[in-house]
Amino acid sequence: MDTPVDETTLGFESEEEDSEMSDEEIQEAFAKGLLKPGLNIPVEEPKKFVNNTVAMKQCLAEFRRGLPWVERLDLSNLPVPDIVAKAEGRLVPSDSEAVNAEDDFQREMYFYRQAQASVLEALPKLQKLNIPTKRPDDYFAELTKTDQHMQKIRKKLLIKQTAMEKSEKAKKLRELRKYGKKVQVEVLQKRQKEKKAMMSAVKKYQKGMTDKLDFLEGDEDKSKKGAGPSKAQMNKKGPNAKRKYKDKRFGFGGKKKGTKWNTKESHNDMSGFRPKVAHGKGGKTFGKGGKKGNKRPGKEARRKMKGRK
Repeated sequence: MDTPVDETTLGFESEEEDSEMSDEEIQEAFAKGLLKPGLNIPVEEPKKFVNNTVAMKQCLAEFRRGLPWVERLDLSNLPVPDIVAKAEGRLVPSDSEAVNAEDDFQREMYFYRQAQASVLEALPKLQKLNIPTKRPDDYFAELTKTDQHMQKIRKKLLIKQTAMEKSEKAKKLRELRKYGKKVQVEVLQKRQKEKKAMMSAVKKYQKGMTDKLDFLEGDEDKSKKGAGPSKAQMNKKGPNAKRKYKDKRFGFGGKKKGTKWNTKESHNDMSGFRPKVAHGKGGKTFGKGGKKGNKRPGKEARRKMKGRK
């Protein structure tokens, strides 16, 4: 038979050997009703408040040292009146208790106006004590970072700047290439269009559909346009110094070459054309019935003439 186990002795042993009990033993004890609620919950002791007035007075005496105001720079004042709100006719709370702590804008404006009031009160005091409130022009502030660190930063900035410049140049080159390709495609398309129009005009002329040769005149006009300014236009100002010197030394006899070349004006000039002479109906006649000129004597006559001498 199972011997009865005293609850008090089991609780005492559980307090001493709490860490040594296994989960199975705890479950068996819970099933038998040996575990009571509250045994395994740590009980916190009530907090003791210490009112050490002596230490607090000592700390207050340390705070209240007999230092001048320049060393303390403490001010207690109310904020300056809000001029803008008065001009707009809005009500502005003057007391800090009337400021809504949940309204961020109203709270920050209260701090701002209070800082303004502190500045307006502190500046005259500092000026009376001959304490400068502005930084001099030749003020030199030493950097917190070392020169080596700044050199590294400068190198990184330069590398970044060069990389940005390279990327910008590459971007411009890509844009120029795109533009060049676009222009090239437009020129090729224009040439193909002109070629197509010219071929159609040639076919029409070959089939007898038209008797105009405008497509040839168009090519001449283009060649004239592309040739640039003529030599006569370039020489409007007169010959240069080298040409003048050669003309002075060797003379200038006029144009020698191309004098007999036909021009458009001479080709179209029909004033000297004589159709009778051109078609053999009048003028000089060569043959038996024509006027004889000085003929060379024959071979026999020349031999006889030579023998007489």
